[in-house]
Parts: sequence; structure tokens; C-alpha cells
Amino acid sequence: MTTDVLAGKVAFVTGASSGIGQAVAHALAGAGVKLGLASRSAPDPGLPECITVPCDVRDAAQVEAAVAATVERFGGLDIVVANAGVGSWGPFAETPLADLDEMVDVNVRGLFHTVRAALPHLTARGAGDLITVASEAGRRGLPDEAAYVATKFASVGFTRSLDHELRGLGIRCTNICPGGVATNFGMGRGLRTPDMPELADMMTSEDVAEMVLFALTRPRRYRMLEVAFRSMTEQSWG
Repeated sequence: MTTDVLAGKVAFVTGASSGIGQAVAHALAGAGVKLGLASRSAPDPGLPECITVPCDVRDAAQVEAAVAATVERFGGLDIVVANAGVGSWGPFAETPLADLDEMVDVNVRGLFHTVRAALPHLTARGAGDLITVASEAGRRGLPDEAAYVATKFASVGFTRSLDHELRGLGIRCTNICPGGVATNFGMGRGLRTPDMPELADMMTSEDVAEMVLFALTRPRRYRMLEVAFRSMTEQSWG
């Protein structure tokens, strides 16, 4: 199925200023989707049919305002891509409390705020898509990522549960679970760099955006509950 089915639809994307969120925004724009892009910095991406809204997903009121601005500008909402996320890597006992709080507030509470703000508008359409950009870390435990893994397990479980609640309303809920991605976020705040031999073939943000489009363009008679994928050179964990 081509991306033509997305033309004219309206999407709200969080964490849209860089990395995966930015790549998703460009991919959706290329498919003719109208965009509400939310991020803390809200730079102008130079895309057609697009508004940018300064938004910290930790603040429910800011998220509600960003969603409302998108709906007011484009007349409704069909797609939500909940992408905003932060991470901290290293032994759990050495992880600063501020980092723990930030991961919970952005990765979990921020997701809650995004979905709560968007749901009335998705259900008003009678059909829609909720895409959660989770991670391979939401599918299995990984070393030196305990707190981050916990937030991504929460994200995956939340979206799986929403599938039960929202399927009857015509809303498809999909977890996008990539392995390692060569973004500033994926490099783990300097702990890993793209020149490390084992990371030479890490996936790109554009690879993840392609999977988001894949999920969105499936025939509406079925839904993708999870899209899990890794580079061919990335190890298997079972």
C-alpha cells in the first residue's frame, strides 16, 4: 500500500525537533500529512501544512494547548506519534535522582499527557492511529539501562492496554520498537559514538520513520500491535 492513503490527514508529533521525531515529521509531510509538531525548542522545519508549538510534555496544560492548536489549525486529528523521550545510561545505583525523575516524567507521564489530550479528537473522527515510539528496551531488560528500560516497559504496556480500550472505537495502537538508532539520544549522552566498530551499522532516524509509515499505511481491516526491528549487525537478546 502506498502513502497516498495518508494524504490530507492530520498528525500530532511530540519530540519533533530532532532525531526520530524530526525524521517522522519529514516522512509524514512527504506523504501529504498536515502536521502539528511539538517540542521544547519548536524550530521551524520548513515543511508545508505545518505548525510548530513549544511544548514540554511534562506539563499537561502545554500538551493540551499544543493538541488544541493543531486541531484548530487543521480541523481535526487522525494520527498521534508519541515520540518525546529522554534516557540516562549507567549503573542504576549511580544514576542521579534528577535523571530518574526526568525519565519518568517525560517517558511515562509525558506519554499519558499526550494520549489524554489527543483521545477526544481521535475518537471524534471515528478512526485514527496512536503510534508510540518505544524501544527494544521496552521488550527486554538491558544492562546499564534499568530505569530507562522500566519507563519503556511502561510505554509498551500502556499502549498494549489501550489497544483493548480503543480498538472498538476505530483507533489502532502501535508500539514502534527499534533497536539501536544513531541519534544524539541513541548515543547515550556520549557513552557511545558512531565510530565504535560494533555500532557502525546502527539504524538511522529515517529507518524508524519508514516503519512508522509502514504501520500507518496498513489496510484498516487490521492493526500492527508492535513493530520490532534491529540492524543486522546488532546482537540478538533472545
